[in-house]
Amino acid sequence: MSPSTPLLELPGRVAGAAVTVRVLEPVHSDPARLYEQIQAGRYSRPFIIDDGETRQLLFGLDFIQSSMRIDEPYALDFAYTRKMMAFLLFVPDPGHVLMVGLGGGSLAKFCHRHLPRARLTVVEVDPDVITLRGEFDIPDDPRLAIVQADAADYLPAAEGDADVLLLDGFDCNGIAPAFLSRGFYRMARRRLRPGGLLVANFAGPRKYWSRHLTFLNQAFDGQVQLGTVPGGDNHIAFAFDEAGCAIDWQQLEAQAALLADQFPLDFPAIVASLREGAELRWAKAASAKALPIQQTKESHLWTKSTPT
Repeated sequence: MSPSTPLLELPGRVAGAAVTVRVLEPVHSDPARLYEQIQAGRYSRPFIIDDGETRQLLFGLDFIQSSMRIDEPYALDFAYTRKMMAFLLFVPDPGHVLMVGLGGGSLAKFCHRHLPRARLTVVEVDPDVITLRGEFDIPDDPRLAIVQADAADYLPAAEGDADVLLLDGFDCNGIAPAFLSRGFYRMARRRLRPGGLLVANFAGPRKYWSRHLTFLNQAFDGQVQLGTVPGGDNHIAFAFDEAGCAIDWQQLEAQAALLADQFPLDFPAIVASLREGAELRWAKAASAKALPIQQTKESHLWTKSTPT
């Protein structure tokens, strides 16, 4: 964020504790009116709540979009973001990571710091979210490109240019409406290089994202593995471009032990969440429905990526 774009500060309270609320509004705006709009759910722009320990990006008081620990801004504060980084189990050295949804930049910052050889592209539809990037210490670096665009328009613009595609696009009502089509997930698959991996965050009750899972399975011929997120209502879907991909759990656990020494993440716990997701009957049924007839190819854990 440019220093010439100051934020208006509003005093507020969350769960009885005093916090600072910051909004992208002119300094002459009425703070009381703005705070009343936020409390009533009528404020239409993203805003920040800062309690001195964490800084959060919100679209409404019912939904925290992103959270950053002020004393450790590059850590992944939310469990679901740590689970999304499970892509490293399958693609440990990506050349290009494409992300949809900037938020507070948690995933972008983590990848920028811990994947120094990777090129990163983040697609964000909301210009206000991009304007707030400076509040979350998102690096200004040629290796990290932030593109203001609707993912439904951006994804068809190229093919086969990403090793990993992370989908974490939400608005105040949940998963971005533009995602809800077979065509969107097919376009997403076409952005992947051969053997690439798509990772999608599904949040909230299953009834709100079950169609997304169906479309994702259809686009990837049933090659979708779901992971759980303990203590929350998120599920993380891993969709494999490689046909007939099957997880070798023993090899995956060995890979987790190696990665635990390289990254500040509990990879054994991440593998456990993948195993738990693999046992969900409804997830297995959704995947089986989309499997091509006569699919018999055996596969193993795929860990090699193509650098840019």
